[in-house]
Amino acid sequence: MKVLSVQNIQKSYATRILDNLELQWKTGEIIGIFGRNGTGKSTLLKILFGKIKPEQGSIYLNDRELTSSSIISEKLVAYLPQDSFLPKNSKVQDIIPFFHPAGEAQDRIFYAKGVGDFTTKKIKELSLGQRRYLELLLIGNLDHPFLLLDEPFSMVEPLYKEHIMDFLTSLKGTKGIIITDHYYQDVLKVAAKSFILKNGSLKRISSESDLLSEGYLKS
Repeated sequence: MKVLSVQNIQKSYATRILDNLELQWKTGEIIGIFGRNGTGKSTLLKILFGKIKPEQGSIYLNDRELTSSSIISEKLVAYLPQDSFLPKNSKVQDIIPFFHPAGEAQDRIFYAKGVGDFTTKKIKELSLGQRRYLELLLIGNLDHPFLLLDEPFSMVEPLYKEHIMDFLTSLKGTKGIIITDHYYQDVLKVAAKSFILKNGSLKRISSESDLLSEGYLKS
């Protein structure tokens, strides 16, 4: 088992958005993180991904302190961004080998549930659910032990949401996964534990009523 932990993370822009934030994240679990726009969710994900450096604090893999560059060079964390990253005019059957040139990972994607229905289509011809599902398969089948998912359920039709849920469940045994999404019911369903990011720090929550009491949802 691998454990990534962040301790005393601080980051400011016009104001401080992460304030002595702490989180422990291990392979074999799915964590949900909620927060209103502007509370620092994207900043936290980019720190975990190694894209930006915190002003203060440390990140550890088990007992070894990491730098932002070592997170990237050691391929520890894969990141599914909110916006699509696939070329619109490329066909799915060409995209898959580009990300996974050969081997079991390529086969797992080609033979994943539902993928055969759209392998000959161009990316621009896919429904939102098909595209998001494909993106998740491409990123989730990388060797990185940790996975960040930014809004994997947003606007996804029910069939592909079900495929995504099944795929995340299959990944849970080997990867540590963090999901942030405003479709809170889907996140609560799949996450083993969840937090709300508020006032610069994470607070543990367990239900929709907690999200209401914390002001994330309106009654």
